[in-house]
Amino acid sequence: MSLIIPVILSGGSGTRLWPLSREAYPKQFLPLVDRNTMLQNTALRIAGLNNMAAPLVVCNEDHRFMVAEQLRAVGIHPAAVMLEPVGRNTAPAVAIAALHAQSEHSGTDPLLLILPADHVIADVAGFRAAILQVVPQAEAGCLITFGIVPTVPETGYGYIKAGAPVDDIGVCTVERFVEKPDQATAERYLQSGDYYWNSGMFMFCASTFLAELERFAPAMLVACQQALTHGRTDRDFLWLDRAAFAACPKDSIDYAVMEKTDHAVVMPLTVGWNDVGSWSALWDVGERDAEGNIERGDVISIDTRDSYIDAASRLVATVGVEHLVVVETPDAVLVASKDRVQDVKAVVDQLKTRQRPEGRLHRKVYRPWGCYDSIDFDQRFQVKRITVNPGASLSSQMHHHRAEHWVVVHGTARVTRGEDVFLLTENQSTYIPVGVRHRLENPGKIPLEIVEVQSGSYLGEDDIVRYDDAYGREECEATK
Repeated sequence: MSLIIPVILSGGSGTRLWPLSREAYPKQFLPLVDRNTMLQNTALRIAGLNNMAAPLVVCNEDHRFMVAEQLRAVGIHPAAVMLEPVGRNTAPAVAIAALHAQSEHSGTDPLLLILPADHVIADVAGFRAAILQVVPQAEAGCLITFGIVPTVPETGYGYIKAGAPVDDIGVCTVERFVEKPDQATAERYLQSGDYYWNSGMFMFCASTFLAELERFAPAMLVACQQALTHGRTDRDFLWLDRAAFAACPKDSIDYAVMEKTDHAVVMPLTVGWNDVGSWSALWDVGERDAEGNIERGDVISIDTRDSYIDAASRLVATVGVEHLVVVETPDAVLVASKDRVQDVKAVVDQLKTRQRPEGRLHRKVYRPWGCYDSIDFDQRFQVKRITVNPGASLSSQMHHHRAEHWVVVHGTARVTRGEDVFLLTENQSTYIPVGVRHRLENPGKIPLEIVEVQSGSYLGEDDIVRYDDAYGREECEATK
């Protein structure tokens, strides 16, 4: 049997799960169903399967440290983490992975198993069995898409219409792909039994996919080849060339290849699949109480039914309501009817239009060295609680417009301030004047926590001159 290389696509932003999911920390990095994140569960789902190689992960440059750390935490060591400088949808991401797989496994033709990083699959054993069942079809040159047997007339998914059967395990030709239907059309699809939900999961030989891409989207293939050829490897990451990848046409794997090829087949799945694309979908897959509620965090619900209530940082109480989604975070609260949650994306669009940070960032922001929480701010001051992981350090940097006061509340800090280097322990403090080069490090074995008080005429995260950085970040990333 051919080597199977999982390709985990982790480039989504999950805007319909705002305010928990945000651009800088989207849903695949959140523990929405159990204590593992969606990304972790995706990788663990196929780990150890027969002939399964270490995964390739394709993600946004800004998410690279979260990907590496979350996979490390569950014992998964990816063969490569491939970084997209800009989003170009799924077809270029899969093309990059296929080209890389061919170069790393020359002389063979590996199978690629394409998996979005943010799906729920309840029947893991059934899913693993289905993967192995379709290996012969993939080896024979088929482009396999996994179609989910529908259980309700869902209008939020695209569908695949199956054609004639091609074997005795249920694989059929693909007659056509169809867009998200209206309610009446979705009901007809469900009754016919010939339509499946389009899961966005695929399996095929790298060579087969690349040959079809060259046939139907040659400019995309050329751009991906150039982006990989002119890219660079740094630490655990493979950086694609920015200019070449930015010039790549933007398209999904469905539009670029699957809807045009005559090699497409569909494997029906009944494995408890859900793409968790909305708060109502998360309610569907969660464990509900006797009143039909899912409650997370500090919640008091009275005469409340069929609702999803998530309290991240404070008490949330509901009285006499039903069919609601209530999600509280330290800087935003969402209240929505459960049948309108697909429109949450419009809130995010409004936040972007108004240039508000709540669409992109949480109040608590994660960095490769730890995290910071902006606990108070006004026009000329800001207070942050900064946590630095053991052995980690912030970049050596300087600010043009703000001074900083640091107070150690837990652990030990090594501070570089101009030419001075010194240690601070709990309840000790220091002052960093405007324009002075400085660095904060944690030389200890426990997390370092400090309270930082910034003061000045401008307090934006882009007021930074970075001199050097242990994590290879560019100055334009505008991060500590």
